[in-house]
Formats: sequence, C-alpha cells, structure tokens
Amino acid sequence: MRLTQFWQRMDQQFGPAYSASVAKDHVIAALGGRTVDQALADGVAAKEVWRAVVATFDVPASLR
Repeated sequence: MRLTQFWQRMDQQFGPAYSASVAKDHVIAALGGRTVDQALADGVAAKEVWRAVVATFDVPASLR
C-alpha cells in the first residue's frame, strides 16, 4: 500500500480533518503503543499501520 492510498483511506474513514487528529493523537496498542504518525515516522509500512487502524476502529469492509 502506498502512503497516498493510506491517507485516502484514513480520510474516507474519519473525514479529512479528523483523520489527522486520529493519526497524531490516538495511541494504538497494535503499533507498539505508538500513534499512526509515530509508526510511519519509525518506518512501519503503511499497510501494517492500516491493518492496525482497521483492527482498532470499526472500519467498513469496503475500506479494508
């Protein structure tokens, strides 16, 4: 998954304004207790981060 696809899905799931807030502020256990932004900055693949988001939030099947 490309980073652009990741952010498109985040925007579709949470809305453009709220997706940035989720990425910055929500700590996800599946990412080792990091936020989305921290995990991406640490080099975690966008696909792995997206899987963690899907597992944490109620993401519809169409975005999985």
